[in-house]
Amino acid sequence: MKVEKSQSERSYAGRSAAEKPSYGGRRPTGKPQSDRQSERAPRSSGKSMENSQDREEYVWVLDYLPYGKSVDGTSAFQKKPLVQAVGDKKFTLMELVPKSGVIPDIQSRVYIGQGDRTEVDHVKQRIGYMDLTTGANLELPFILEACVRHQEERFVKFFNDAHSITTRLHMLELLPGIGKKLMWSIIDERKKGDFKSFQDIRERIPSLHDPAKVLAHRIEGELKDDFIKYRLFTAPPRRQKPE
Repeated sequence: MKVEKSQSERSYAGRSAAEKPSYGGRRPTGKPQSDRQSERAPRSSGKSMENSQDREEYVWVLDYLPYGKSVDGTSAFQKKPLVQAVGDKKFTLMELVPKSGVIPDIQSRVYIGQGDRTEVDHVKQRIGYMDLTTGANLELPFILEACVRHQEERFVKFFNDAHSITTRLHMLELLPGIGKKLMWSIIDERKKGDFKSFQDIRERIPSLHDPAKVLAHRIEGELKDDFIKYRLFTAPPRRQKPE
């Protein structure tokens, strides 16, 4: 399994102990990179830590644009509505065309898989972080946290299964705020028995105040950095076509 590296992971000043998804709360902050290998790679390898390459079946709505984007020169009345969203499997950023007369709620979880879709007509294209609207950009941290909490079992399993990437770097160290000392605390504690929930992690590792926020912050960092070397949770960035 492979992950992705960044020359400078954002610093993590601290964590909030809030238990609820921060739909309208504070954004998570970064973490120190003291005892860490560089996470910047010359170019993304195109591989992610998770083996699945399945298509996204559900997305979380980041923004709704009733007249599409305003950068293509098309007059407003000729444009079709557009939705920007993030998948909840590989956190793929994409643009969708909603069904006629449907206005998906921001922060809602919408089905885009095979078969009947009630809100989305089709997926228009995959996009990058820099393609997000201002509104989508602001919503992203909160929706990522909500998505992590929605899939608690999956992400608790990450804490139970995380392993060394190299002789000097462990997957847990790629999470914001987790250095060698905290990494060993997590490893030693899980030897006593698997973690069962985020609450169980908090109770057994008191210094890890809110695992969901830490995970969401890591996911956001992977989405922002196309050249990050180790990808724990996200799909590799879309490849640009040569001009």
